[in-house]
Amino acid sequence: MARMTGGSALVEMLRRNGVDTIFALPGVQNDALFVAFYDAAEALRVIHTRHEQGAAYMAFGYARASGKVGTYAVVPGPGLLNTTAALSTAYATNAPVLCISGQIPSDLIGRGFGLLHEISDQLGILRTLTKWAARIDHPTQTGKRVNEAFRQLCDGRPRPVALEMPLDVMALETEVGLPAVEEPPPNTTPDPEQIDRAAALLAEAKKPLLFVGGGAVTANAEVLAIAEMLEAPVVSYTGGKGIVSDRHYLAQSAVAGHELWREADALASTAGALGCRP
Repeated sequence: MARMTGGSALVEMLRRNGVDTIFALPGVQNDALFVAFYDAAEALRVIHTRHEQGAAYMAFGYARASGKVGTYAVVPGPGLLNTTAALSTAYATNAPVLCISGQIPSDLIGRGFGLLHEISDQLGILRTLTKWAARIDHPTQTGKRVNEAFRQLCDGRPRPVALEMPLDVMALETEVGLPAVEEPPPNTTPDPEQIDRAAALLAEAKKPLLFVGGGAVTANAEVLAIAEMLEAPVVSYTGGKGIVSDRHYLAQSAVAGHELWREADALASTAGALGCRP
């Protein structure tokens, strides 16, 4: 165990989980967190975005462009609320974003005294905008909470998660034992029999059609190879835009895709839904 503040414990757990860039704005409710950022020196790059909305959207863009977790930190209340559009966008587009929010003193949460940046049920708001959200009530909880946040980010459908930490917990210095980083959950293994069956159906189809969604964003080369092998038109849902370039001769618009869908031999045998929700 080592003696550290809640903010220092949070920064150390972020680093252990592979975070090296964070988009953030300072404020009185996260002063102790910024002290920890400073102490981390070159191990953590902190980008000051001048506005909370920018911090969240930059974290979203970072996640989409890199495939890594995009992390941002802001003050509570209106500061956090300024990020909700980006959180909603990340939720809708399956982006792994970690929101870190400050909070008013822990003994005053929910008492309605009208403190600076106090809003009613901030954690409840976060839970409506994310896949998972929790509060760190003591520095000793930091390791477990951060590890759980990253487990949620890596398990199943990627979507944003959130952690909030009251300002007094950020500044509280105590003996803290930080756990090891947990191994990410194993990827779901596709059923080889189902893959063989799908391949056979597509091979036999007279008018195959590929319908591509955002879940195939890391498989663009494979999608294009299948499309060219089958000479199959490719229709992209909103989240699948760019997986196959619109300039490619097989790429079709959503309007054309509607007609192609009707002309396909049969949905079960000729339409491959790649990376789409069922």
